[in-house]
Amino acid sequence: MLILIAGPYRSGTGDNPQALAANLARLEAAAWPIFQAGHVPMIGEWVALPVLRGGGADSIAHPLAAEVLYPTAERLLQHCDAVLRLPGESKGADQDVAIATQRGLPVYYSIDEIPALGQLPATV
Repeated sequence: MLILIAGPYRSGTGDNPQALAANLARLEAAAWPIFQAGHVPMIGEWVALPVLRGGGADSIAHPLAAEVLYPTAERLLQHCDAVLRLPGESKGADQDVAIATQRGLPVYYSIDEIPALGQLPATV
């Protein structure tokens, strides 16, 4: 499965670069266990941040961020098979969960809930 890791990125950071980096590191910490379970981890910021820079934005506070961050996650969810929602307040992560639920995708709240590749139902 391609699993979107959703959790706080900008929330509560005041767009402080060190706080943003710490939040991204927390998201990325979930990537290895997902990969070990036989899946492909995805984080929206892995796609959105280079797109944002390509659009000429020099920081996450740039007005272009509103046109890139949430829409990137929404587009990614068209290709994802599940979402892992990490703890913490996050409007974007809550939106990701709502979209996944609407599309009938599984939403996991712990890495331990994610089935290993050999344990997936035949329909996935």
